Amino acid sequence: MRLRTPAAVAAIVAALAVSVASPATPATAAESGRAGDIVDVSPSAFHPRPGQPTGTKAWKIHYRSTTADGVPNTVSGTVIVPQDGRTGPRPLVTYAVGTVGMGDSCAPSNNLPYGTAMEANLIQQLTLRGWAVVVTDYEGLGTPGVHTYTVGPSAGRAMLDAARAATRLPEAGLPADTPVGIMGYSQGGQAGSWAAELQGSYAPELKVKGTATGGVPADLMKVADFNNGSYGSGLIFMAAAGQDAAFPELRLDSYLNPAGKALVAGMKDGCVAIDAIAGSFKRISDLTTRNPLEQPDWQARLDQSRLGRTAPAAPVYQYHALGDELIPYAVGRQLRSEWCAKGADVEWQTIWVGEHVSGVISHSLAAGNWLADRFAGRPTHANC
Repeated sequence: MRLRTPAAVAAIVAALAVSVASPATPATAAESGRAGDIVDVSPSAFHPRPGQPTGTKAWKIHYRSTTADGVPNTVSGTVIVPQDGRTGPRPLVTYAVGTVGMGDSCAPSNNLPYGTAMEANLIQQLTLRGWAVVVTDYEGLGTPGVHTYTVGPSAGRAMLDAARAATRLPEAGLPADTPVGIMGYSQGGQAGSWAAELQGSYAPELKVKGTATGGVPADLMKVADFNNGSYGSGLIFMAAAGQDAAFPELRLDSYLNPAGKALVAGMKDGCVAIDAIAGSFKRISDLTTRNPLEQPDWQARLDQSRLGRTAPAAPVYQYHALGDELIPYAVGRQLRSEWCAKGADVEWQTIWVGEHVSGVISHSLAAGNWLADRFAGRPTHANC
């Protein structure tokens, strides 16, 4: 099904606008079982805006996944299934949101039931097609610990394991051979791209038909340099806190001056609107005693999140705004070039008018239509 209606476009523009659980606990499940196994499940709801009906059922899940260093962990998320009378198989999209913040209150699973999740209207465009959707909260967002923001391998595994978990949730009615699409933009684009690169080795049993990924921060060092001192500079410090959460040996606190410590401490409990404002127009030198990004251990860890080393096994639709003011257009094009050089099936689209946030809205219909073609088995149109 391909969506082109004015009502659908209007809905996309509006995008900016007690638990029943199994006896296992997240801690015990993280120590046993398979990646993607359900730890617990409780009824939830999906509302793009407060009280807006969607004709869906939703469940909040905790499921087993894997950290960037290969250690078992537990991640939360939301499974959404249309109640449209369909009894046969339906596609599943594993969806990763863009930056929402680092505080647990920002987690998608804590906002989707109340109509306060920023990308809920975009997710609704997928359920209107009759697709099931699973939305990961990422590691440490809504679960114990600090969110490992921008740690690519962790996020990619969380997406793949969310898809596994959705097919293992009996209430969802999704068989193991359900066709799967991967979708995300910005932070979600990093997660989706990592899921695409990892799927062949980490989750080869998933029937992934394609990945739609946009505004991808494929090289964190280049993104940090681009944003240093700009109104996007708060993202640098959020990313540093996320990397430090995943790799405590980096000792971020030892590099921060008192102002830097106060900013990062607040970010760990805040959501993106406040965090971005608080951190804007700061230079790294304003908040540190020395620059951690100049240190070999930091550079090595950030390099572990750099994309482009592995060709995704399934086709990719990648898009990026020429005027993106947060993630350089050149970073997106470099990822495309590296994937193409490795033989990946990539369709690249430049968003000629717009910037970072508008890109996810203006191109979501095209990305969804591209996934619809993959689910339908139509030919790809790679343009490497």
